[in-house]
Amino acid sequence: MPKLWNETIEAHRRAVRDAILESTAELAAEHGVRSVTMSQIAEKAGIGRATLYKYFSDVESILLAWHERQITGHLGYLVEVRDQADGTYERLAAVLEAFALVSREFRGHHGTELAALLHRDEQVAHAQQQLHDMVRDLVAEGAQAGEFRDDVAPDELATYCLHALTASGALSSDAAVHRLVEVTFSGLRASGHAQVDRKPTARHEGHSHRPHRPDH
Repeated sequence: MPKLWNETIEAHRRAVRDAILESTAELAAEHGVRSVTMSQIAEKAGIGRATLYKYFSDVESILLAWHERQITGHLGYLVEVRDQADGTYERLAAVLEAFALVSREFRGHHGTELAALLHRDEQVAHAQQQLHDMVRDLVAEGAQAGEFRDDVAPDELATYCLHALTASGALSSDAAVHRLVEVTFSGLRASGHAQVDRKPTARHEGHSHRPHRPDH
């Protein structure tokens, strides 16, 4: 089979799969996970039920595939945010704020029922470990530089940060998220460090109040 034909077929399959994932997530957010049927998904995605079943066997498998795509995208975004910032303090602040805002956006768009279902996904544990390791390594680097406290293990501080900022999913505004990030970040600072103004993150330009950097 010609290469161009193969690429065209694969592109079509990806487009159909994406349409299925997006349609299912939208229906779940609008009507609740338990109310969504395969017939509804097929209709919204603009395909036949027989075609839908060629891709997925049930609604839950679709949601898990959608979630895996979301996780990959979110982790990629957090890595990008980390790598765009200068200095350990800036990188950790950027990652924590981005994580908190993403958590709020997910809960706000998709609700607690979907979040509860997807929490059982084994991909979640793997992603959480990757994020935990990212935060732990930044904390350890900052502690060595004297920017973060060194009386608590970086592994414990990473756990503290991520658990605290998961609560951002229940907050009502980005401003509340920024305040929670500031409070959480204050627990990391080495004693005797003051605060100075900081630049906003790229994704939320003009709305960010990332934690203030200590004045050495």
